Amino acid sequence: MTVVPNGDRFQPINLFEYEKLAKEHLSQITVDYYSSGAWDEITLRDNRAAFERVKLRPRVLVDVSDCNLTTSILGQPLQLPLLIAPMAFQCLAHPDGEVATAIAAASAGVGMVLSTMATKSIEEVATACDKFPDSLRWFQLYMHKDRGLTRALVEKAYKAGYKALCLTVDAPVLGQRERDRRNEFALPLDLHLANLATISGLDISHEKGESGLFTYFAQQLNPAVTWHDLEWLQSLSPLPLVIKGILRGDDAVRAVEYGAKAIVVSNHGGRQLDGAIASLDALAEIVAAVDGKLEVLLDGGIRRGTDILKALALGAKAVLIGRPILWGLAVAGQPGVSHVISLLQDELNLGMALSGCAKLQDIDPSLLTLPCL
Repeated sequence: MTVVPNGDRFQPINLFEYEKLAKEHLSQITVDYYSSGAWDEITLRDNRAAFERVKLRPRVLVDVSDCNLTTSILGQPLQLPLLIAPMAFQCLAHPDGEVATAIAAASAGVGMVLSTMATKSIEEVATACDKFPDSLRWFQLYMHKDRGLTRALVEKAYKAGYKALCLTVDAPVLGQRERDRRNEFALPLDLHLANLATISGLDISHEKGESGLFTYFAQQLNPAVTWHDLEWLQSLSPLPLVIKGILRGDDAVRAVEYGAKAIVVSNHGGRQLDGAIASLDALAEIVAAVDGKLEVLLDGGIRRGTDILKALALGAKAVLIGRPILWGLAVAGQPGVSHVISLLQDELNLGMALSGCAKLQDIDPSLLTLPCL
């Protein structure tokens, strides 16, 4: 188990304690940026509540002396069914930012998705993981109005050895995050969009009375993207396409039709359309709709190993986790991220054992009692 270096008042033993401790290491503007959701933050809260509504029905008298948590996503092995979600501006949490996160993920045998809005470059993150050549590393993409910029990002990711493109589709425009608007959120002057600033000089501006990120999305991202644009995107490289931000069964079917190899059931961590369905509540419909034709992942609200267990029981192949990684990064850099991952691994292992599941293939819907909606 990874242990956070001594120096803090206590050693966090769960992700909630990491969140509390991280807030002592970060500015209030950064805490608000990382923590906030859109408008009244109803969906943000519901992502967590959805897991609490679902109850487990454990099996007994099963040999669980050696639980196996390994799996694979798009043919790549993982030590547990976990990826780190794409998150912007990780250098706000720690100077090593996305590099520290990538090394922690690769060391633990879990996946990482690097954000378009990263504060470390595609190449820096790839180089940091040179000693983990088989690590699962994807690149998350926002489609910009400048198609040449989008093409350049895809080409850089492919050349640097990323294994898939993860296209975020739930942000044609940016949701209104009122904490960021009140704070007039922008990056500090010493931080930049590591890839975009290099290619096209783009950066997050300082806007009076508005979030600089909101202004960036309005000016630079393309709200006219449709399903037909996926054909052009897939023509740019041989990388498999993962679509992130699906909440409906019919959209999941269209993802299959347009050649996606995986989807992420996600509401963007409650940061886009407030009042949208919780990711977990959307999962069963989507799994049924795609009928095994692509791999289904889920993010939003996961804080315990038993949350991972519940998502897998509803048909997810793996989950993505976001904010708790930032809390670990803020508290202790790479060791903090590694410790957050190990806490989830230990909790999933224990949850499987106590539920009578010796391997991931034993996890099925019969383990759950679902709420009446």
